[in-house]
Amino acid sequence: MLNLDFTEEQDMLRQMVRGLCEQYADLDAIRAQEDDPTGYSTDLWTQLGELGILGMTIPEEHGGSGMTMQEGVVVYEELGRALAPTPHLVSCVLAAGAILNGGSAEQISEWVPKLASGESIITVAWNEPNNSFGPKGVQVEAAASSDGFTITGTKHHVYFASSAQRLIVLARTGDAPEAIDLFLVDPTAAGVTLTQKMSISSDTQYRVDFDGVNVSAADRIGAAGTGWETWQKVMNDAMILQAAYANGGCEHALDITVQYSKDREQFDKPLGAFQALSHYMADAKTALDGSKVLNYEAAWAHSLGRPTTKLAAMSKLFACNTYRDTTAMAQQIFGGVGFTLEYEIQLYFRRAKQQQITWNDTRRCEDLVAAAVLDEDSAA
Repeated sequence: MLNLDFTEEQDMLRQMVRGLCEQYADLDAIRAQEDDPTGYSTDLWTQLGELGILGMTIPEEHGGSGMTMQEGVVVYEELGRALAPTPHLVSCVLAAGAILNGGSAEQISEWVPKLASGESIITVAWNEPNNSFGPKGVQVEAAASSDGFTITGTKHHVYFASSAQRLIVLARTGDAPEAIDLFLVDPTAAGVTLTQKMSISSDTQYRVDFDGVNVSAADRIGAAGTGWETWQKVMNDAMILQAAYANGGCEHALDITVQYSKDREQFDKPLGAFQALSHYMADAKTALDGSKVLNYEAAWAHSLGRPTTKLAAMSKLFACNTYRDTTAMAQQIFGGVGFTLEYEIQLYFRRAKQQQITWNDTRRCEDLVAAAVLDEDSAA
């Protein structure tokens, strides 16, 4: 049976991460990191590594802490609450997961312990200009050559690329929709160009252009044509954690909005005393609590080894929609001042929208849920 009570150890983990965020990722630090080429606190990254949080979901035999997804949700709620930007998702979840699920013994031994400790960072190059989140959206080509492959094309939304020692590039190797492979690519290799791009959330994203970049056969992760299957597995983990990040941010955004509605007076009474506004906040609280329960169920199922394809997509879809809707409502309660840079709420509003369109957007999540539901119905 699903248990929504956190253990004493999980509560201690939450307090520890919250304390680190207060020390290394306060609002001044978050504002300073906006549109920065590095875009994250190296001090926070070091502390997370020393405490074993970077490798929390990586098995102990590969240098990780061997925690469950339930601990991961606790950590990500606190990171989201503070808006703390780190390469953890791309490096310790997606990259490490891809190598563990599909990589060779040599790739695992070379990279996973370094990712768990934070010594190395690997980011992922997935999305492309004007292309979807589905397999057909991968059109960057990896053409077979005499000594490996030659990669040509452009990737967008590559997070923390300037800090990465390698990129995991999703590239097409055949005509079938899922004929996709994953390749480890050195971002300093000949033919690779990094260009920092601005985003609605002012986070650190890069456009990466590949102009005939040569990679060896040993740089491919897994057997030929298995890249998309591997990618889908690690994306399930990422969606559960992204939902937790959204829930953490949503909760704090609602908290500061409720407090503002108590402090700000209009017509000789607090804003919160107006029934219409109080109902907006009540609706937001109801949606947030439902989103957290769904996220906890996904994490619980993952921890027990149960299928999470539907739950992960549902959780990401609902959490990011709730985050966006709640912060949009909060902007209305704050009024015009909420959009000014001096106020905290605009930081959450902008990041809520970015979360909604990142790591499987609304339409892709709906497609995944619909496919899972239809498969269930046909099997019944």
